[in-house]
Amino acid sequence: MTRASRVRRLVAVVPARDEELLVRGCVTALLRAARRCPVPVDVVVVADRCRDATADVARAAGARVVVPPGGRGGGGVGAARAAGAAAALAGLDPDTTWIACTDADSRVRACWLRHQLEHARRGADLVLGLVRLPPDPGGGTAGWRRRYATGVRGDTHRHVHGANLGVRASAYLAAGGFAAVPAHEDVALAGAVRALPGARVVSAVHCPVLTSDRRAGRTPAGVAHDLRSA
Repeated sequence: MTRASRVRRLVAVVPARDEELLVRGCVTALLRAARRCPVPVDVVVVADRCRDATADVARAAGARVVVPPGGRGGGGVGAARAAGAAAALAGLDPDTTWIACTDADSRVRACWLRHQLEHARRGADLVLGLVRLPPDPGGGTAGWRRRYATGVRGDTHRHVHGANLGVRASAYLAAGGFAAVPAHEDVALAGAVRALPGARVVSAVHCPVLTSDRRAGRTPAGVAHDLRSA
């Protein structure tokens, strides 16, 4: 596919369902990363079927908040990510815009947005990053950590996480965007981008995202599900 020579804007999209306790930390971390980024960054939180103060907390923290049509109806994390991307991209040039995705229970490093921008400027259409869990003195997540490590090989890996994913907006649109599915919308998008002629996909091991080690997640799959199964 034809690549733009330069990304001029980033949009960070965060789906959030009943995350009033964690979304402030997520937004604060994104805004810190935005200050390290040499291009403008918009932070968009999608309040998906929330029954708590997620939207108010995210707005107060500095994010733009999107509520999908139907208010609390929603369509799951895939539809939420798609709604956030659509809102963030309105009026922007997809050839010069980059979409960075994370989750409300996650905190990105200060290097995160700049890291994705550097890959984009080297021609990447999709960047797939890693996640890490908080310290675990009791060893309750040791099994997950061992299995996760088997998917990392040197400077590449085989994991796909919506909590650490970036995609060129033109590639995102050409691939059909995030599907309105309750889980694995990130895997589906990655597969669709890989199928685009000439697409360049980078699986990066640097700048992982800290994500929650809770067992009760907001989707029927994902890290929380994997931890329960560990």
